[in-house]
Amino acid sequence: MNLTSATEEIAALQKALASAKSELILVRTERDLLKERLNKFMRKIFAAKSEVSSQSQKDMFFNEAEGLGAQAQPAQQEEVQPDADGATTIDVPAHQRAKRGRKPLDPALPRHVVRHELPQSERICPHDGSVLKEIGVEASEQLDIIPQQVRVIRHERVKYACPCCDGALRLAAKPAQVIPKGLLSEGLLAWVITSKYCDGLPLYRQAVLLGRFGGSDLSRNTLAASVVRVGEAVQPIINLLRDHLLEAPVTHGDETQIQVLKEPGKSAQSKSYMWVQMTQGSGADGTGPPIRLFAYAASRSTAAAQILYAGMRPGAVLMTDGYAVYDQIASAHQLVHLGCWAHCRRDFNDALQALPKNARTADQLAAQFMALIGQLYALEAKARERGLSPNDLLEQRQLHSVPVLGKIEALLLANLHAVLPGSLLGKALHYLSSQWSKLALYVTNGTYPIDNNACENSIRPFVVGRKNWLFSDTVAGANASANLYSLLQTCAVNGVDGYQYLRDLLVALPKAQSADDYEALLPWNIDLKVD
Repeated sequence: MNLTSATEEIAALQKALASAKSELILVRTERDLLKERLNKFMRKIFAAKSEVSSQSQKDMFFNEAEGLGAQAQPAQQEEVQPDADGATTIDVPAHQRAKRGRKPLDPALPRHVVRHELPQSERICPHDGSVLKEIGVEASEQLDIIPQQVRVIRHERVKYACPCCDGALRLAAKPAQVIPKGLLSEGLLAWVITSKYCDGLPLYRQAVLLGRFGGSDLSRNTLAASVVRVGEAVQPIINLLRDHLLEAPVTHGDETQIQVLKEPGKSAQSKSYMWVQMTQGSGADGTGPPIRLFAYAASRSTAAAQILYAGMRPGAVLMTDGYAVYDQIASAHQLVHLGCWAHCRRDFNDALQALPKNARTADQLAAQFMALIGQLYALEAKARERGLSPNDLLEQRQLHSVPVLGKIEALLLANLHAVLPGSLLGKALHYLSSQWSKLALYVTNGTYPIDNNACENSIRPFVVGRKNWLFSDTVAGANASANLYSLLQTCAVNGVDGYQYLRDLLVALPKAQSADDYEALLPWNIDLKVD
């Protein structure tokens, strides 16, 4: 072999070695990405849902504490001697201090008094034989419940006739019902709806419960048909709620999946969507009571969103996650579009949790971003505690949050192109980069929210219910569910009892004729008839 051929062979081997090294790097990179994805899915399936990595994170209200009852002891009866205002106090030298421990039972609850008396034979003084006299009582209270009672309401319409002729036969009118000639009373309809949409109790279980309570033989289909009829009947109230929502200065938006079995043009296995909109309301320029609106749509498309957001006034604020459809909605309606810091932080948390436990240190890039975002939330938490006005909050944000945003942006620019884009950390960085203008906007106004958590929390009852009833049978059922979730969640955020509201609404709804009549039936306007 001559020198030239040897040189060529060496060059070929070096080229092959470089190619092999490149392929090895690609294989290792792909392996690392797959391991990262596997860790993420394993954590999603098996790990705790709430973050408990540090007390400071728990204090930021990123997640709720789920378990407190494992070490708790059953509540004990307490001796009660309430003051005139219902508070329980104990005497301490030099001053009076409120007694610590479990709060007294609600004084508004009805009381059933059970007296425990000594037998006559024990009411004799052992010293002089005198009869003992009652000088007072020592009271303690337990919480009790009366199980559900099923009864029948018998409507008797009295007939009248003239005793002298046949020309004056009359029959007393029966009040109009939300379901004409319906088998279920307004009270039972309200109970069924709140049990399903507030408590996540499927209709077939309710049918079993009703049978156990009173021997009634109601089928699931009967209950389902009644619920759908009520969901359709409350549409005028939903329309008014939407009118109020579109007038709000700040609106939140989100969506989640729903399965509808009998949907035209789609298979039973396909996914549809429940869109959610909400307003902050009540105070701090929220303008009006808070509203929660659910709406069913067959898709997650821009066309579906345009229907829901049609009518929003230019200059209003829209808070959403990074789903691209919301960008088009904001652009079409000239809205101020805010980004969600909770979504941003969640991506960095996923990247950090995908690392081995011994590698999750504070100097990790994901941990650095999470610490800075935590500083933003710390300011918001302090503002809530102090009850700052929008102007004061704006001042604090400009003073303290803006510098933190500068640090986050600098850290982002320094690392955006130094991390593999397909990795969890790379995705988190690119999400932050693409959403930056919307994320940084909240510091320009004291009424702007920092995240979309309130909207996600309003979806939670729907998600919990979906785990139990799994799907909607028809499109009509999905629309009815959206309407009823809207009413009950709006009741909840306005401090209105959902059952009482529905019961009184269904009695009054058939009598409503004008727009003012329907306006009076909104959750914050209706005069509830408390039992």
